[in-house]
Amino acid sequence: MFKPLTKIKHIKNLVFEKLDGIIRRNNEINFRIVEINNKLDLLLEQSDRIEMDSSNETKGKSEENSQTELANTSTTGSQNLLSIVIGSYNRKALLEKAIGSIRSNQIRVPYEIIVIDGGSTDGSLQWLIEQKDIITIVQHNRGEFQGKQIKRRSWGYFMNLGFKAAQGKYILMISDDCLLLPNAVNSGLDKFAEMEKAGRKVGGVAFYFRNWPEEKEYYVQCALGGKLFVNHGMYLRAALEAVGWVDEERYMFYKADGDVCLKMWQIGYEIVDCPDAYVEHYYDRTEAVRQSNNTVLDRDRAAYLERWAGIYYHMDRPDLRTKITKLYDDASRTAEQFLL
Repeated sequence: MFKPLTKIKHIKNLVFEKLDGIIRRNNEINFRIVEINNKLDLLLEQSDRIEMDSSNETKGKSEENSQTELANTSTTGSQNLLSIVIGSYNRKALLEKAIGSIRSNQIRVPYEIIVIDGGSTDGSLQWLIEQKDIITIVQHNRGEFQGKQIKRRSWGYFMNLGFKAAQGKYILMISDDCLLLPNAVNSGLDKFAEMEKAGRKVGGVAFYFRNWPEEKEYYVQCALGGKLFVNHGMYLRAALEAVGWVDEERYMFYKADGDVCLKMWQIGYEIVDCPDAYVEHYYDRTEAVRQSNNTVLDRDRAAYLERWAGIYYHMDRPDLRTKITKLYDDASRTAEQFLL
């Protein structure tokens, strides 16, 4: 006969075993379970913060006022509603295509483009200087200067330069080897407006992406604890600031994007997906080989698990990390621009 504590542990283990089986059978079912779990977590995390007055005020906002705020914010001043931040180094051809996809995305709100360049030597810097709609930040990250080796900086350090300089309420983060599919940015802004109107505390909106040409399906990813995170997509700038920006010391290159989103979840923000926003990510086959033998990846992964051990990572529980996939036919064949 089970003792009470032993029985509870036994029941708990049975529940996790059942949950693990469901997750591994069907990604869509897994997504719904994760979504319910995230909402329950939010209720617990926000119970000490949410005041009845502010909740009632949010519910009382009309749809017309919400749409007006999104469409017209900053149209009479110098403030932009959206900042688009890209990190780049020696990928001029891809960077030009990424910027082109931004300019042609028919973004309906005032925005700025910020590129943080790591000291490119392939002509990128000269090209950036000539682009009058781009704010360029140069942070040399390689080589020597005045007889001293230049200190290598982390991905988080570079991105924070752009995030902190950004004036927009929202920050769109894509890589220099990405292309935005038509209307992706407006869809992301609409998602933020929809969630804010519903009284949801959203820190990020994840865009669906795929590694082209290797992958056919688009997807977003759930990090530790089944928490959705932004690989490519939008952040609320205030949420980034609230969590102390991206960790610059713990990670060199990998896992920092998942980490910053977990920090948001931890203080009551949620990350949601945007089913109408898509990104093409150019994936060189040599990148897969490099990652398979990458000591930086191994170190960053270990630091990531250590950071969230006992919070969103438990060795004795099922791994809730997964992908939520979607099939989408891009009539504009955006990915073919990589071949031009």
